Amino acid sequence: MIIFGAAEVATGFSHRFLGLHIAQGEVSTYLGAGVGVLYAAAGLLVLTMRRRAALLAIAFLIVVVAGRILMVTTGFYPINTLQQAAAIAIGTAIVVAFAFFIGSKMSVFR
Repeated sequence: MIIFGAAEVATGFSHRFLGLHIAQGEVSTYLGAGVGVLYAAAGLLVLTMRRRAALLAIAFLIVVVAGRILMVTTGFYPINTLQQAAAIAIGTAIVVAFAFFIGSKMSVFR
């Protein structure tokens, strides 16, 4: 999650990552970077192995999914190619998978 979040932050500022792109502009820059920061923060929270931190990480991941949906609906994540749409869908599915995985392992957090 930390690495994926850092990649989202980098993409927010560069507007390109591995052939994918986000819209140019100040709002898309900060929204994309903000989504990445929350994603990375969720990863850092899980490393603490605290139950409250894990719950907060899940909440952050929910906000990341909502942010990605917002960016698609506002056009900041353009879905003008199949590759772009697939990357956004797969990336969002990974976020959801992380949230479910953390939730399923809640008993290991103290």
